[in-house]
Amino acid sequence: MRPIVVSKLAASRLDYDQSLPTAYGADMSDENQIEIAQSFMALYIDPGRHKPNASREVIAGRYELCEDLANMLTQTAKDMLFDLGLSEDAVLQRCYLGLVGNGAVVSAPESVWVIRRLAELLDWPQPSLAEAG
Repeated sequence: MRPIVVSKLAASRLDYDQSLPTAYGADMSDENQIEIAQSFMALYIDPGRHKPNASREVIAGRYELCEDLANMLTQTAKDMLFDLGLSEDAVLQRCYLGLVGNGAVVSAPESVWVIRRLAELLDWPQPSLAEAG
């Protein structure tokens, strides 16, 4: 008898698990999943305007990419600081130059945001980026 009880329990759990996407799918859109930082959203709002110049889906994708880049660069930046003996500002400058170089996957304003976010993650002072303009 015990195996039958277990399989009924497993079947009821499977039915429950399969019902989740349909029961909650409408509430689980990207808009409800990703909170985009206001500082990043500002990159997509033209001066004098109130609405972004790109769709939320596009901005959310770019935000995820930039946030991932900043997080991935934390260890690289720490290594540069200690291995090369550079100042925090010099490390951030080098990371910035790497982001805006040939084959860049982020725009110049996004690069500035990534470096500022990197400084924040590392608890370093904000850099003085010459091209930040």
